[in-house]
Amino acid sequence: MVSHRQIWGAIDALAQRHQLSASGLARLAGLDATAFNKSKRETPDGRKRWPSTESLAKILDATSASFEEFSALVSRAGGEAGYGARLIPLIGLAQAGSGGFFDDGGFPVGEGWEQVAFPQLRDENVYALEVSGDSMAPVYRDGDVIIVSPAAGVRRGDRVVVKTVSGEILAKMLARQTAGTLDLVSFNPAHEDRTLATEDVEWIARIIWASQ
Repeated sequence: MVSHRQIWGAIDALAQRHQLSASGLARLAGLDATAFNKSKRETPDGRKRWPSTESLAKILDATSASFEEFSALVSRAGGEAGYGARLIPLIGLAQAGSGGFFDDGGFPVGEGWEQVAFPQLRDENVYALEVSGDSMAPVYRDGDVIIVSPAAGVRRGDRVVVKTVSGEILAKMLARQTAGTLDLVSFNPAHEDRTLATEDVEWIARIIWASQ
């Protein structure tokens, strides 16, 4: 069962992820600036108030966060189990391109994977990649762990991991996808954007969460 503390804790965590206060997150989503204030989370007589589904939908849209990402924050909030936790495969992002770690669909296979505990999601195919270096700063920094779902649908604006036929692993934002090309935007302006021909892409998977 999801608790009142978990829901509000997840909202606070989402705000912090975007370097916002709860009020700043509310304003970003087009809500009253006081909508998420701590004084609004209980009535004067101590009864718990819950955020509306409309307000949750608005903050997810404003931050481009998926429901899966918010669910993970709910699970972590307040130190409660939420959906529970399980061990998922983990490998370094730089190491992932060396071969033998993924099948043709981008699902983890083979030896060499470590494991990390992660809140239980309905997607049984997620895995973790550990970021090294500053090529994805300021969005992802050295030591961050990104959670990737090869089974999730991918659309414009999503943060994705792409493996090329030549074995290169890229983590970028999907700007545009056509029948013939894939346009990718780099998180770090010091690194170039990329346009790949579809035949040069082995697989693409969506980043659904990051430990930051």
